[in-house]
Amino acid sequence: MKAVVVGASSGLGRCIGVDLGRRGDQVALLARRRERLVDAAKEAGPGTLAVACDVTDEASCQAAIEEAAAGLGGIDAVVYSAGIGPLSPVERVDAQTWRRAFDTNVTGAALITAAALPHLKASGGVAAYLSSISASLTPVWPGFAAYAVSKAALDKLVEAYRTEHPDVGFTRVVVGDCAGGEGPNQSEFPADWDWDYMAKVRPLWVSRGYQTGALLDVDELLRVLDGVLRCRGSIPSVTVMPRQPA
Repeated sequence: MKAVVVGASSGLGRCIGVDLGRRGDQVALLARRRERLVDAAKEAGPGTLAVACDVTDEASCQAAIEEAAAGLGGIDAVVYSAGIGPLSPVERVDAQTWRRAFDTNVTGAALITAAALPHLKASGGVAAYLSSISASLTPVWPGFAAYAVSKAALDKLVEAYRTEHPDVGFTRVVVGDCAGGEGPNQSEFPADWDWDYMAKVRPLWVSRGYQTGALLDVDELLRVLDGVLRCRGSIPSVTVMPRQPA
């Protein structure tokens, strides 16, 4: 399989890219921080490509996909794992934060998909997008307005592509709480959070059952995702959550 993993410099994206490479697949790792990609490519195995890509820039997305396709000899699968999760009361989410959330979580996915679509059509391939349970929770997860709204928009983007291009597999992969792996594989999702605010709002998360303390083992996500990428059928959505303690 010839796979492109976007957002592969850290966290879940890095875990996915390295795992696919170790399974023997041909992989191109895409992210802004190319120096981190080089290290990940070494872990993934010989022939793994490290391709710089800014998902907020259309020309960068197009160039990165073309470089990946040329290096791999085509594209069978795309995994979009790039994402940010600002933590803030909804009324304090400023214009810049809204733009960053949508640029990374939604528009970047749209740009990458548009660039990769001809290659995926040629191979009858698959595109998978890491989403979040927060996109469908009611009431909305307190503090995650920008994240939840942008992930809901991502889900509709995936649905739109599936409807208009049924010859390609488009899958929404809903991931429960998962810290990734160790070292550079650890998720950077909470890196910019206001921890004082988190301490105030977390009791509400717990009381609503949105956060239980259970974490998904990243290996379980990798196994499920590997099956999705190799499936020649249609998998509109799959949810991978941690099991809850008895």
